[in-house]
Amino acid sequence: MGIALRGIRVRREKRWLRGLGWRPYPIPVWPERGGHGALGSGNSVPRFHVTWGTGPGLVEVFARRVQAAVAQGAVTRLPWHRVDELIVDGGVVTGVRGATLEPSTHRRGAPSTGAEAGDFSLHAPAVLLATGGVGGSPSLVRDLFTRSFGRYPDELLCGNPAYVDGRMLAVAKRAGAHITNEDRLWFYPDGVTNIEPIWPNHGIHVTAGPSALWLDATGTRFPPPLYPNFDTVGAVRHVMASGHSYSWLVMNREIFRKEFGMSGQEQNPALTGKHIWQLVRGTLKPTISPHMQDFLDRGEDFVTGHSIAELVRGMNDVPGVTPIDVHVLERELRARDAQSVNRYSKDLQFAAIRNARRYLPDRTRIARPGPILDPAAGPLIAVKLHITTRKTLGGLQTDTAGRVLQPGGDPLPGLFAAGEVSGFGGGGIHGRRSLEGTFVGGCLFTGRVAGRSIASVS
Repeated sequence: MGIALRGIRVRREKRWLRGLGWRPYPIPVWPERGGHGALGSGNSVPRFHVTWGTGPGLVEVFARRVQAAVAQGAVTRLPWHRVDELIVDGGVVTGVRGATLEPSTHRRGAPSTGAEAGDFSLHAPAVLLATGGVGGSPSLVRDLFTRSFGRYPDELLCGNPAYVDGRMLAVAKRAGAHITNEDRLWFYPDGVTNIEPIWPNHGIHVTAGPSALWLDATGTRFPPPLYPNFDTVGAVRHVMASGHSYSWLVMNREIFRKEFGMSGQEQNPALTGKHIWQLVRGTLKPTISPHMQDFLDRGEDFVTGHSIAELVRGMNDVPGVTPIDVHVLERELRARDAQSVNRYSKDLQFAAIRNARRYLPDRTRIARPGPILDPAAGPLIAVKLHITTRKTLGGLQTDTAGRVLQPGGDPLPGLFAAGEVSGFGGGGIHGRRSLEGTFVGGCLFTGRVAGRSIASVS
């Protein structure tokens, strides 16, 4: 019965989204493949539905309606307002209070000055928080990461703008709200430094295929099933257990051409711009885009070499790294390559590659199994990978109506929450891991639930 009802709900939400004009890219992708056994974590099927037009394509669907409501006088939009306090009267949240800020002309996502221009207060029968997680706050990240992984990394990239600062979690807690699962973080082990940063320490999540060799800071190979894009939390834990805070991905140019990508609207201009034929050509005959070539040429985390020795010299020249012994890397590469020519390889990474290539859309996007040291596929490429902040899996605890709960379990009257600030639902709907492709869905679903609840009581 529960499964049937869930299926009905999914179909209903899908019809709603399509009715608004939302469309997915028609080919689901397959991240977080797992590999820990039938009952272990990971996706058993491709299930990540990317929005056609990426983030701007999704925002546009809702922005049109908000702008129309503003024009009709049904919505009042107040930019440059910072909430510092929830107004509580007789145990009921009745509004917000805070400061107005001086407008900024900085690029979207860049930190503003935060200079205060005045103050304000607003009252309403319901207050809805949809203010995101903590990934842009170094102090909060330091505390929560240490609680989750035992120590704080020596270097950490920021995958969130500075406004994703977790302030409203503390504001809501002071008003009586309960926060749960705070230490559950979805941070990536495979970020690179942005060559054109928008905010300080700006990191971009790498979306690599399964063929590259993943090594720790000393050049020692990751154990199975820690291959690129297989187990995010497991890889972060392995990096931290190594005593270092970064790792290396080693491949040849042919693997880079087919399998190396990055998340984000700027890094995927064809998908963001809805250029269908450009996407088809890129899928059927992958090339290194000018954007990716720019990272190869200018990225501080990218090293190329025509031999193992030349590659290691370049890797050891990257500031702040532990020097790699050329013999260690050569041993790992030659051991891996010796198994690449055997179709019955005992190397489990090749079993993972062949299984991935069985998914028809990935046959052109994943390189054929072969030696990394093949001269015809060169030169060699190494990419330094950093742990990078991203999503917060815990947050304000809510009930099935989107009402924020107090520590004792009773609703805090007048206060609702949706999206990442509520752990994408309930204070942590994902548990300790995610399967990717589920974050936007959680935001949309919890937003609709809270909106219906507010409409019923307002």
